[in-house]
Amino acid sequence: MHAEVSPKDRFLTVYGRKPVLEALADTSLDIDKVIIADSARGSSLADIRNAAQARSIPVTSASAHRVKVLAGNGKQDQGVLADVVAPHMRPLTAALAESPRPRRLLLLDGITTQANVGMILRTATAAGIEGIVVPRKGVASLDPLVVKASAGVAFRAPVLRCATAAEAASELSDAGYPLYGLGAQAATGLFDADLPGSAAFVLGAETVGVSDEVSALVSEWLSIPLHGEVESLNVSAAAAVLCFELARRG
Repeated sequence: MHAEVSPKDRFLTVYGRKPVLEALADTSLDIDKVIIADSARGSSLADIRNAAQARSIPVTSASAHRVKVLAGNGKQDQGVLADVVAPHMRPLTAALAESPRPRRLLLLDGITTQANVGMILRTATAAGIEGIVVPRKGVASLDPLVVKASAGVAFRAPVLRCATAAEAASELSDAGYPLYGLGAQAATGLFDADLPGSAAFVLGAETVGVSDEVSALVSEWLSIPLHGEVESLNVSAAAAVLCFELARRG
């Protein structure tokens, strides 16, 4: 639990001049620092510097290449980024070492659409889910598009970080969490399932579903009853049904 925490497990990096200005204007957000490319030009940069100075937030310079690397998006960073402190974001290993541990968790597996990830973060947080495992690989990066889709909730969501979904599934299983997967063909319906107090629920990509590595560790598959010849739900809609069913059960 006292292992060194990666900056990626503490901050959400916002890039682009308008998103950075918006973050600076939101005084409820704790911003660690702003980084501006030394080659960047434009009047909006003065606005960013002034807004940061007004809040005593350090502004540093870096090469344009360094900013692109830190932003993780070379086409849209516009030479500026801000590291916003995410107070509830931490490594999965740290969450599992806490007492008490999170009771119910979501594990995102292969969901690459930013809008879906953002909406899942918003819905799960609203429903009181205590941990949303967002792997660094194989899932959409927590970028400004995810933040926008979450209506800003991503900054405060209980995000748990790990390398891959397979690593997280193994770690959760070893920690005693049964893994449940959502599958349209599952014989057991979500609303009828006998669920334990502590469990992890896997949400897979829309096109391929839960990955083979994670599927191997799933204890039971659950389906959401659908009518009107509808075959499946968007993954964020399915997440909403799941999260609020768990909230209803308490």
